[in-house]
Amino acid sequence: MNNVERHQYIIKQIDNFGHVSVIELCEQLKVSSVTIRKDLQFLEDAGIVYRTHGGATNVNPYQKDRSINEKANLHAEAKKRIAVEAAKMVEANDSIIIASGTTTQFFAKEIVPKEHLTVITSAINVTMELLKHDNIDIIQLGGPVRKTSSSILGPYAESQLEDLFCSKLFIGVDGLDASFGIMTTNAQEALLNRKMMESAHKVIVLADFSKFDRKSLGKIADLSRVDVIISDNIPLKYQQLFDKMGIEFRIC
Repeated sequence: MNNVERHQYIIKQIDNFGHVSVIELCEQLKVSSVTIRKDLQFLEDAGIVYRTHGGATNVNPYQKDRSINEKANLHAEAKKRIAVEAAKMVEANDSIIIASGTTTQFFAKEIVPKEHLTVITSAINVTMELLKHDNIDIIQLGGPVRKTSSSILGPYAESQLEDLFCSKLFIGVDGLDASFGIMTTNAQEALLNRKMMESAHKVIVLADFSKFDRKSLGKIADLSRVDVIISDNIPLKYQQLFDKMGIEFRIC
């Protein structure tokens, strides 16, 4: 195939499957990875595809900020399944941190505390979900409210975490990328999430399938800082990466 024929083939594959990998294209087109990467770069420069780690997609990999009401309706069934699985990890007399987001709100709805539970959270919507339980002590972090996520952020909330330590942090993300790590759409929220990670023994990421190969403004941490990932669907290349890195993953 010449350049034009390869480009047409790649576009058709992406249209059919939503994503292609460099390795697969090398095998199918019998060319080197250097050639395929040049092809993908050309198509991205032309505004036809978006390059991802190890391949390309027709979906913009950059996650923009959306209101919490809008996000709550996206992939709701997937978030529900993730929440049910995550709730199984809450133990009797546990102390946990719950970060902001709609997936963590779904998680809060599914929590049925065994004996006593202490929850530290920046998320107002999470607090509202947990108020119905008499045996849950809630520590609501204080500071300015970010209305789009119904959550607290800023240095005051960060300073409160310095004197606290919990068994687990349950955190939602706006993007998860093999090379860049886990991300959120707000830089200040990313800083607070990083502080939460420092205050937890185990970091558990709740991410539906749409978050993989996506990037956002604020980097929270590298994947090496993550202990468990719960998702409704994890691409094979990420399953292989998590196995290699020793990250536990659960598909629900």
